[in-house]
Amino acid sequence: MIYNRMFKYRIYPSKKQIVKLETQFSICKEVYNTLLDQSQKYNFTQTFDYNQLVIMIKATCEDRYYKPYSQVLQNVSDRLHKAFDNFFSRIELRKQGIKIKAGYPRFKRRVNSMTYPQKGYEFLSEKKLYVSHVGNIPVVLSRAIQGKIKTLTIKKNKAGQWFAVFSCKFDVPTPKHSSVKKAGLDVGLERFGTLSRNQGIIANPRFFRKSEKKLKHLQMTLSRRTLRSNNWQKQRVKVARCHLKISNQRCDFLHKASTILAKTYGTIIYEKLKIQNMLKNHNLAKSISDAGWGSFLRMLSYKELTLGGQTEGINPMFTSQTCKVCKKRTKILLSQRIFVCKHCSHTAHRDDNASDVIEDTGGHPGIYTPVEIPPLPLCLAKASGINESGTICGASI
Repeated sequence: MIYNRMFKYRIYPSKKQIVKLETQFSICKEVYNTLLDQSQKYNFTQTFDYNQLVIMIKATCEDRYYKPYSQVLQNVSDRLHKAFDNFFSRIELRKQGIKIKAGYPRFKRRVNSMTYPQKGYEFLSEKKLYVSHVGNIPVVLSRAIQGKIKTLTIKKNKAGQWFAVFSCKFDVPTPKHSSVKKAGLDVGLERFGTLSRNQGIIANPRFFRKSEKKLKHLQMTLSRRTLRSNNWQKQRVKVARCHLKISNQRCDFLHKASTILAKTYGTIIYEKLKIQNMLKNHNLAKSISDAGWGSFLRMLSYKELTLGGQTEGINPMFTSQTCKVCKKRTKILLSQRIFVCKHCSHTAHRDDNASDVIEDTGGHPGIYTPVEIPPLPLCLAKASGINESGTICGASI
């Protein structure tokens, strides 16, 4: 089984190196916008044409276009080519009747990352990373890199933090999961997750809601500052850091919860929710976004795959209205938290009933040994703000 895995590390460039990096980001933005403009004028979308145009730009324009590493600008043309490919793919989906925005590539106001696709970087030691046309940058290797490094991406977030992201490829034998246990998972807002057969409940930490008051005061202070002034820039960074902390807390919680589930169960069945459509309900949109269901299910899927397990998504229609005992439907409102079947009088919490229905819909009952299953800690809601550095972005068998 071949994996593509990302390893993300903090880097600490000096002030001079930051100036070099931001200058190269600006040049990448100019090249991208120039390629898009020429593509619209002369109607070409192939990578070869973009690369030839990049060579012409470097040959006929200012010397500053030589400041970025040559393959970095080639990657800019590759990004635009992929943007057009995705645009045409969405057009085909629209022709099939799928409601989706076409998303024509747009001109960029800023670029906050650049990629070295093959070379131009080297580890000098465990604490130093050499990057071509930038210099030796201090790096914190929070974990060992596995596999063969394919690309390096230098990123900057809105809080002013810098990261080096390595894309690595490695081949491992297909693993076999150590557990044959099976569970249905119902995600929600009152409870973040409910497992079938009363096997566990994951509390909803609501990180954004808890930090909303602090964020409100920071944003009010920002609104009183003169736009683009030094004090405005300082306050903007404070707001960005508050958002970053919330994001890190959520990401840490999702990683921990998904890891526990992936190690405990060999098969997990969940609902294939259309989260983007659910966000159109403005009464619940903030809470749904705060929960992070989509990221959680993606993490759970790739971790199960890595451990040799499997996940199965089912149609979410009527899972909350179907009785797990008699399999008949009883219509209930979203505000009703207790499910009472009008046919057989079965009574249960709606999330408990839904998780059992999800599991039964996904296949035959699995093997349950509740004594051996470690309880899911409710203290996951108090997760720290540390972001897991390595994630698998894709896998092929």
